[in-house]
Amino acid sequence: MTTIEGAAGLANRIRAVVQVLGGRFMTSPELAAVETEVGLPPRSLYVRGRSAVLGDVPPKVAAELFGIFPHWLFEFVLPPATAALDAPASVRAYAESSARWSRVNLSAVSEPGRLAELLFRVVDAADASGLALFAGWKNASRPSGDVERLGFALMVFRELRGGLHFAALRALGLSVPEAVIADPEGGRERLLRTAWPAEAADELVAAASRKPDLRDRWRRAESLTDDRVGELLASALAPAEQAELEKRLAELFAQVAAAPGA
Repeated sequence: MTTIEGAAGLANRIRAVVQVLGGRFMTSPELAAVETEVGLPPRSLYVRGRSAVLGDVPPKVAAELFGIFPHWLFEFVLPPATAALDAPASVRAYAESSARWSRVNLSAVSEPGRLAELLFRVVDAADASGLALFAGWKNASRPSGDVERLGFALMVFRELRGGLHFAALRALGLSVPEAVIADPEGGRERLLRTAWPAEAADELVAAASRKPDLRDRWRRAESLTDDRVGELLASALAPAEQAELEKRLAELFAQVAAAPGA
């Protein structure tokens, strides 16, 4: 019988797969193509489509929801995108981007419908209260095709883990940028890649460095997130299904990572 501790270990092991593959379409050529087709300004569908599942979200609110980006980005990108495309159409465009990326990258996956089913079982078992973006996408229309459903399930599972992680960070007194700085895989360079100007990034790093327990708080938030995701895995899936989920995700990650252009 799988313990909660064992399921937390599973949550940790599948984290990278969900984070990478659940978000890869967000910067894909497929998303850029849909963006052009629906008449959105360049590099705006990610912001508009992801937030539009909650309606016409004001820039300041969207910035808080996304957490990692500077507020000026939303003030610059979101108003013209909102004017160009209404919320329901933006949600459909965002989901279509995921579907197209999935058809290109996930079509060779063995039994994509089964993996999507396992992921959706966990998603549907989760309490979405207080997790706004996850709540929106959990309740959004889902694709009918197995390959497209798998890509969508990865994206929604990523929103679930991200929402739980943001809650853990705040419970431990960390902002999202501070967590980025504490993360060995993040740091100042990741801030620069997410639209923070160099001067602002330096100020964030300097402020974060004044918290002597910064890295410890970040590690505790990661552990707390794994615990909560692990509880969901243990409640939604039988031990054999948890093992199956891990195996299928590992095979998926290896297959997509080995594909040309990955």
